[in-house]
Amino acid sequence: MTAPLLLLWITVALVVQVAIGIVVVMRSRGATKAPIRSTRTSQAAWQGLRPFRIDARTFEDPAHHQCSFRLVPVDGIALPPFQPGQFLTVVIPTSSVAPAAGDMAVGAFTRCYSLSDVPRADWYQITVKRALAPQAQPEVPTGIVSTYFHDRLVVGSIVDARAPSGQFVLDPDASVPVVLIGGGIGVTPLLSMLRWILAEQPQRHVTLFFGVRSGADHAFKAILQELAASHPTFDLHVLYGTPEAGDIEGRDFTHRGVISLSLLAPLLAAGRHHYYVCGPPAMMERIVPALAAAGVAATDLHAEAFGPASVQRGPRLPSAATSHFAVQFRQSGRTVTWDGGEASLLDFAESNGITIEAGCRSGSCGTCETRVADGNVTYPQQPSFTITAGFCLPCVGVPQSALVLDA
Repeated sequence: MTAPLLLLWITVALVVQVAIGIVVVMRSRGATKAPIRSTRTSQAAWQGLRPFRIDARTFEDPAHHQCSFRLVPVDGIALPPFQPGQFLTVVIPTSSVAPAAGDMAVGAFTRCYSLSDVPRADWYQITVKRALAPQAQPEVPTGIVSTYFHDRLVVGSIVDARAPSGQFVLDPDASVPVVLIGGGIGVTPLLSMLRWILAEQPQRHVTLFFGVRSGADHAFKAILQELAASHPTFDLHVLYGTPEAGDIEGRDFTHRGVISLSLLAPLLAAGRHHYYVCGPPAMMERIVPALAAAGVAATDLHAEAFGPASVQRGPRLPSAATSHFAVQFRQSGRTVTWDGGEASLLDFAESNGITIEAGCRSGSCGTCETRVADGNVTYPQQPSFTITAGFCLPCVGVPQSALVLDA
């Protein structure tokens, strides 16, 4: 082989090696950028906490009190689908929220935030409203965790969350039209339901009644107006309780005032619908019993209240519990007598100054799961969370005998 020919072969070999190296590097870089690796399969759910990276944050209202956070799984594994209406339980270490509060009784803050978009494999979206002090009580501190989300969490921040859960979910029967009734931030799980219906069941009729104070609080305005304009099966009714000077009826909102049974009368007269109601206690107390009294079947009436508020579908009946039980909270060093006056063991503990970490307060997330050292707990309404043997869920449980709880 001549020298020129040998040199040619060496040159060709070097070029091939360089090309292979470039391809390997580009592929490795592309793999690090991809949020979801298709070679890894989706899980049905996950146990415990899973880290998520904030990929985007978007204010949804003019006052910038309601912000949506897009959460991408750090592990890159495809996310399991959730049912429209469910929530994520996020857990924030106390040291992250308030480093100076290391002596606080709890090691972490737990909150449940509704998923506000349709199920996706690559990210979830939650919407968090900054919890402000009531106007009549400016001395009340603002919400610790919502303030942390708004002021401290940026794109790239990491948050831990449990798998989606919750019983306030959409019935997928497309033959029954849907009525969504939301107040304030209570629209978030309804927005997930609405988006799913329009994407998966475009022929199913859906009506949304959305009540806010004024245009400053009107979240998702452009999104809802666009969906109403592009989907003839979607009817949108927006109510402003106290419109401001620049709020124009017919352009910004449909009705003045609050959501009432008279506004729902045409739908009640039109036949069977599935009703989904979510909002602040005052709205829930006004609407849910009224719908039940108007003849809406219990199986067609679905409701979820904010925070610790319970949803009453009719007049509150006296507690059926006539026995008095001694409940010992072993870690707190307290023994208190249960007389049936509280709705749950969690309410009972809190009314006696005993702290039990809680999230959903509806038996769905398992945050309050507490070991039962002695005695029995029963559940007037069976929780959706699978309780570990030897433990109970104080948020929905009541004593069936004298109790000793590790709390």
